[in-house]
Amino acid sequence: MADSQPFCVAEERSGHCAVVDGNFLYVWGGYVSIEDNEVYLPNDEIWTYDIDSGLWTMHLMEGELPTSMSGSCGACINGKLYVFGGYDDKGYSNRLYFVNLRTRDGTYVWEKITSFEGQPPTPRDKLSCWVYKDRLIYFGGYGCRRHNELQDCFDVHDASWEEQIFWGWHNDVHVFDTKTQNWFQPEIKDGVPPQPRAAHTCAVLGNKGYIFGGRVLQTRMNDLHYLNLDTWTWSGRIPVNGENPKHRSWHTLTPIADDKLFLFGGLSADNIPLSDGWIYNVITNGWKQLTHLPKTRPRSCLDCIGKNAIILESQISLLPPKLLQQVLKKITFWTAANHREEQRAQKEETENKYQWITSN
Repeated sequence: MADSQPFCVAEERSGHCAVVDGNFLYVWGGYVSIEDNEVYLPNDEIWTYDIDSGLWTMHLMEGELPTSMSGSCGACINGKLYVFGGYDDKGYSNRLYFVNLRTRDGTYVWEKITSFEGQPPTPRDKLSCWVYKDRLIYFGGYGCRRHNELQDCFDVHDASWEEQIFWGWHNDVHVFDTKTQNWFQPEIKDGVPPQPRAAHTCAVLGNKGYIFGGRVLQTRMNDLHYLNLDTWTWSGRIPVNGENPKHRSWHTLTPIADDKLFLFGGLSADNIPLSDGWIYNVITNGWKQLTHLPKTRPRSCLDCIGKNAIILESQISLLPPKLLQQVLKKITFWTAANHREEQRAQKEETENKYQWITSN
């Protein structure tokens, strides 16, 4: 059985992989900054966060370990964490690994995928992935190509003419079918693809793979696109109604309903960490910024949810089971409190009317 250290806290890090499977968040890789140097975190550790209990546990991993990297792309299908690409001391990677997260004995064993058909993407990091129909669909990223691999999907940033190696940003699409172990590039049928970029984010609603923001050179973007994952047709930049979130990179985009996406955080165009939250509604084709409580108080609390249960009705069912139980108790409490307040107000109104009638 693998060693584990329960009841500890995961070390602060950047450029790591984080995926959710069931009631657990899994974190692997990344780096920490020590005196302006980037130090890669151990490749034989995976951290699990129990969403119900709020506890972290560190597990030591076995098998064909990936090298310690940052900027790798992690995605989960059927209880397996797949990690592609990344950057390490030797440069950019296009290797693909997976680990079964649903182990009975707590042992996490990495496997490198070497028996596959087709051609994987060129080496890169900071790419994103859509998960659809047991497929990993990768988009974009920053990496390197040789001279004979240069295509329109690649925006050159720098070059080593002597070695004929070029570095830059991508906007190509690559698919790995986890059932057939096959890499392929789909034929994009129509539409205008997003500008090449890295450190963007992807999310799936139905059969559409959405992409928001990201970075190229020193520019960060706030454009929204989607790719139809059945017909391989790009939407072009979506002309959103109303206000847009700020330009950013390294943010998250998460489906929270059949027609809504939640955008959070990232780095601004001025390289300042952001903590704002936005919801994109497909039906209204607009963004709505979430308002937080004052910074001197928690951003959310049980009482706040309980008081605003009607407004938050569609989101409450998405809470983890234990937290949901506490929220339901608060909803019951505030429903009863509001009922008592309404009765008191009605009683006062009746008494005031009676006094007015008797005095006149």
